[in-house]
Amino acid sequence: MTMPDQTSFPSTVANGLEIVTVPCLADNYAYLVKGPDGVALIDAPEAEPILTALEARDWSLGVIMITHHHHDHVGGVAALREKFGCPVMGPKAEADKIAAQGVTLDMELEPGFEGGTGAGRCQVLAVPGHTLGHIAFYYPEAPALFSADSLMVMGCGRLFEGTPAMMWQTMTTLSALPDETLIYSGHEYTESNAGFALSLEPENAALQKRMDEITKTRQNGQPTVPALLSREKQTNPFLRAGDPNLKKTLDLEGVEDAEVFAHIRAAKDKF
Repeated sequence: MTMPDQTSFPSTVANGLEIVTVPCLADNYAYLVKGPDGVALIDAPEAEPILTALEARDWSLGVIMITHHHHDHVGGVAALREKFGCPVMGPKAEADKIAAQGVTLDMELEPGFEGGTGAGRCQVLAVPGHTLGHIAFYYPEAPALFSADSLMVMGCGRLFEGTPAMMWQTMTTLSALPDETLIYSGHEYTESNAGFALSLEPENAALQKRMDEITKTRQNGQPTVPALLSREKQTNPFLRAGDPNLKKTLDLEGVEDAEVFAHIRAAKDKF
């Protein structure tokens, strides 16, 4: 399935924020977030489609916000910074690894940091697991969560650096956000993720319905993000490791939630 048309740039408006989804590379998403403080870019897989989206709206870029050090999230930073002269922010814990990708952070962010005004107020959350210093950006007034490769729609990121227990804590933290939170994840992996979820629970009617919706969305060439956290909590197996019904289906009744999560993650790695 192809990514959405690069010229369409789907957008949503969430309580004062205009959020533009920008398809990049083969399956990445970058996000432009326009609020009262200007335009922010969350992750920069490549520069060209982001520049096209900005030019289509006659927007100037005010800041680049990076979630983690992987190249498919920072590859376009240098070209964008050169054009707009904007600062680049990212996780302090990964500053050296980001520098190794050719990007020096102008501001090193730590979990708990908060900046911006009104609808543009943004909080930095620790979401380790995919990488050790991975952060997410949460706009509580929207509410909107830019989770990159931690929580994904119908899935979660592969554990390249962290442990299952670490990622399960991240899932637990994010699932405690308000149900109406919109989840903007970093990749278009949803159809495959939903297929995996159905492989665990083929008789789950809620999953069957969600799979049908996702398939139709992708057939229409549209992104499956954002997604409501409430839907994710109902159907994303990586948020449901503590669900007694899922444990029973997996024959893991009485097993600690973190261990169930580890079992699910290992199964997905082989899917």
